[in-house]
Amino acid sequence: MRAPRLRAAFAVAAVASLVVAGCAESDRDDSGSGSDKTLVFGAAGDAKVLDPTFASDGETFRVLRQMYEGLVRSEEGGTKPVAGLAESWSSDAAGLVWTFKLRKGVKFHDGTDFNGEAVCVNFNRWYNAKGLMQSPDVTAYWQDIFGGFAKNESDKLPESLFKSCSAPDAGTAVITISRVTSKFPAALMLPAFSISSPEALKKYNADGLGGTADSVTYPEYATGHPVGTGPFKFVKWDTANKSVELERNDAYYGEKAKVKKLIFKTISDVNARKQALKNGEIQGYDLVDPADIPGLKSDGFNILPRPAFNVLYLAINQSGPGKAATSNVKVRQAIAHAINREAIVKAKYPDGSSVAINFQPPGLEGYNDGVTKYEYSTEKAKQLLAEAGVTNLKLKFHYPTEVTRPYMPAPKDIYELIAADLTKAGITTEAVPLKWNPDYLNAVQTGADHDLHLLGWTGDYGDAYNFIGTFFDRQKDEWGFNNPTLFEAFKKADSEPDATKRTAQYKEINKQVMDFLPGVPIAHGPPSLVFNKSVSGIKASPLTDERFVTAEVK
Repeated sequence: MRAPRLRAAFAVAAVASLVVAGCAESDRDDSGSGSDKTLVFGAAGDAKVLDPTFASDGETFRVLRQMYEGLVRSEEGGTKPVAGLAESWSSDAAGLVWTFKLRKGVKFHDGTDFNGEAVCVNFNRWYNAKGLMQSPDVTAYWQDIFGGFAKNESDKLPESLFKSCSAPDAGTAVITISRVTSKFPAALMLPAFSISSPEALKKYNADGLGGTADSVTYPEYATGHPVGTGPFKFVKWDTANKSVELERNDAYYGEKAKVKKLIFKTISDVNARKQALKNGEIQGYDLVDPADIPGLKSDGFNILPRPAFNVLYLAINQSGPGKAATSNVKVRQAIAHAINREAIVKAKYPDGSSVAINFQPPGLEGYNDGVTKYEYSTEKAKQLLAEAGVTNLKLKFHYPTEVTRPYMPAPKDIYELIAADLTKAGITTEAVPLKWNPDYLNAVQTGADHDLHLLGWTGDYGDAYNFIGTFFDRQKDEWGFNNPTLFEAFKKADSEPDATKRTAQYKEINKQVMDFLPGVPIAHGPPSLVFNKSVSGIKASPLTDERFVTAEVK
């Protein structure tokens, strides 16, 4: 799922280094050097677009991160913001004017120079977006972080956080924002804020979107001519065979990639991915089925667990078909008590997973162990339903098909366990399985025909707001409630410049959320990658920001 924003960054520990790989049979060449090799990685889903501006999902981000860079990036294997295309940055005393000192000698893949002017071209492009580019599904991350545009075309859009960008010289970019926020500048590590070649944006009509908001047609730049500054550059996108091919950027300013070619091949079924790995068709893949881990280890493959920087939740829509019941907090409490989360984690999640009691993972600043907890109790659930005066409750329960997510290894199985628990408490469910993208996401995030659904989040950077703010900082169709007190608490915390005070405010917000109970946090799980044992040099990232530039095939 699309993931989220900024703040005082928190480094996640315990990240495993990888030793992996092997080539596909067609690429085996024991006499050649490792730098001539091809690495094929099995992706769980297709890339959706090749322009970072329009990207919002993890599989697309995985590809784009190899070709593009932003001013800020996450530390390797962690969540802390570190230097990217900007070597350093600082703000004025008011926290509104940010000066970025840029790397020198950097060129885009088309040979043009990266400089302060290029940075401003990109920011002004985002800020001055018009028409379809203002659709929340098209520029999701701009709107999540920066809000509105220079000229908002919808009264639902807020004032923009971005105010201006200037380039005093080639090595400097100055960005002015309209208010103090914990999101800036850490949110700039998001792939959506990668810097594209201004020349390529113009040449390939990057803003020339067609179609409608429900069915966007993307221009040449986004489908066949992406141009960034990263260690790999684009070769081709074979939509028929569901693969994206990249090649080493030999003009890269930093350490050059150790493999010549990098291919992301979509294999949506996890069992098919496993078989492709064993057959040598691919050298690694993501989202390993927890049940497969012992067998893969015994077969000599290398498992790279990520830290559990995610959350799966059951959302309860207070504006859905069953709103007469779901808008009653006692009914929501009954649902929470009815679910045996411990059993779900034990049955469907890998070692190191935990039951969620907040909508953010443990260890992240703002986490509150003192929130209201809802222990598993069918009898308590029945009691609360009786107190609410609710009988014969039937709810529409959506769950996704044809997908596995880092936080949701087996959607159908998890749905069935929860549905069985609810039935014991006297709540029947109508199953609504939908294909993940776009059917499921459209239905549960923008529609009103759902009562319950499964969704989750993998963090974009190390801050509480990136989790709980993404879900609950304003009125959203996914949850269907209006809670001005909660919304105001988020605004106050986001604008608090003192990190210690802000953390305390997030702790209090977590308590408010779990008392109000818009949904039920289910689990935090450490998803894993797997590689053939002849590949080395990759480090697992809690943000799924693995860097293939360091991958080496022996």
